[in-house]
Amino acid sequence: MTLTSELLRDNFPELSEPGLIRDIEVNGKVFYLEAGDRLMEYGDNIRSMPLLLEGSVSVLRRDDQDNEIFLYYLQAGETCAMSLTCCMADKKSEIRAIAEENSAMILLPVHFIDEWIVKHPSWKAFVMDTYRKRFEELLHVVDSVAFQKMDERLWQYLIDKSTARNSHTLEITHQKIADELNSTREVISRLLKQLEKEERLILGRNRINLCL
Repeated sequence: MTLTSELLRDNFPELSEPGLIRDIEVNGKVFYLEAGDRLMEYGDNIRSMPLLLEGSVSVLRRDDQDNEIFLYYLQAGETCAMSLTCCMADKKSEIRAIAEENSAMILLPVHFIDEWIVKHPSWKAFVMDTYRKRFEELLHVVDSVAFQKMDERLWQYLIDKSTARNSHTLEITHQKIADELNSTREVISRLLKQLEKEERLILGRNRINLCL
């Protein structure tokens, strides 16, 4: 995949300024991840920010006791608000980002982020809209943890993952789900069996088929 102005316009139509497109073409590079590869790890020095072209990436965060919780999916046409925050504050990564499926992205050196906010109005609008969308998604996470029962959280988690991967079949273990929902494998297994009884999904070995 070659980084061209057509590729940028097709995937990021809001980044329409000719000068911005030229800056991205000159300074960006296309990067690939296979499913399961890590884009970012806790404590990493962030040297670039991603513009996702295809695929999906899950973003997770952990607390001081190493409990981890899923935050949101990064999908085609988007960038990561958490990495933007760390870049602009010159902080190490506070998230883990893992490719849900084979993915392609443009990586941009972090030192251009502030410069382009001043230089390119469409870039500033893109960054601010990214923050707005992610803030809304993080509020949804808070609401789900505070107000939803675990069975509701689990079902919504499965739907979101299915949407991100564009597939009703999920290759995933019960332990992985428990880790991302900050629960236990026993609780998740019990709830999955209940959902199967309700004919909302079919369980296999490290596989879940959603009946949507």
